[in-house]
Amino acid sequence: MKRADAAQARRVAPRASPALATAATNVADPMPRRPNKRFGQHFLTDAAVLERIAAALRLAPEDHVVEIGPGTGALTARLLDEGARVVAVEVDANLAAQLRRRLPAAEIITADALRVCWKDVLGAPGAARWRVVGNLPYNIATPLLGQWFALAGQVFDMHFMVQAEVAARLAAQPRTKAYGRLSVLAQLHCRIERLFDVPPSSFTPPPKVESSFVRLVAAPPVACDLSALSQVLRVCFSMRRKTLSHAVRSLDRDMDLGFLNGTDLMGDLAAESKSPSARHGARLAAKHARAEELTVSGFVALANRYAEARRSRQAAPCRR
Repeated sequence: MKRADAAQARRVAPRASPALATAATNVADPMPRRPNKRFGQHFLTDAAVLERIAAALRLAPEDHVVEIGPGTGALTARLLDEGARVVAVEVDANLAAQLRRRLPAAEIITADALRVCWKDVLGAPGAARWRVVGNLPYNIATPLLGQWFALAGQVFDMHFMVQAEVAARLAAQPRTKAYGRLSVLAQLHCRIERLFDVPPSSFTPPPKVESSFVRLVAAPPVACDLSALSQVLRVCFSMRRKTLSHAVRSLDRDMDLGFLNGTDLMGDLAAESKSPSARHGARLAAKHARAEELTVSGFVALANRYAEARRSRQAAPCRR
């Protein structure tokens, strides 16, 4: 009787999907060894969070996915189950070898993500629909994001697990403490969406800080001298408490600062004001603003003007 009841229960019970079964199996797999602190390893082991990531990605069968930091392969297995072609970059040679054995359908590259030529991985622009996902180690998240900002136009979208503080900086608005160089560069290249937060308990070992899962989609291209912008951001945000005019003069003492009265630097505050006195006040605010008060478009205008002044000075004949 008991044997018949068990058979009936098996027939009635709903069958788990292969994707869920694979993901669950990988999450439960024992670690090959202790996570390596040198690589900043914190493996995502929460099946519910993996489900939320998969739901956020909404993979299509033709998708090609770059996964940065696959770790033990829990998410990698789920991506393969969804039918995507996966190229995973793992710095830990032991983990990479294990991934090749367990997930032969994935292409595993053993390399430091900061040293990978991502253009070679992506191939010719438009040849495939590339998605990017990664659980970024906290110690390399900022420089690695900087590399992907420049490639945002070559991929469909990017999804990253980052420290909650980094997520706040990515999406920060002017006149807030979190607003800085990373905010300007991120928002120049991408539209940022903070999807959900993840507690330390979702990782093994648990980190000491909260994490956030963010989506980055390429923003419309803007004409900007990126070299000049890098210099302007470095100087302006290293002098957060100094006025903008003071910071700019440290870059180029002879540069004409009259353009600081332009309306675009402070988010068109002056242009939106109908009162002459209000417009004058907005222009004064622009000239005496600090770096954290300047919009992304303002920094673009500032960088382009600085680059123009630098080119004019280089082209001018030498005076004896």
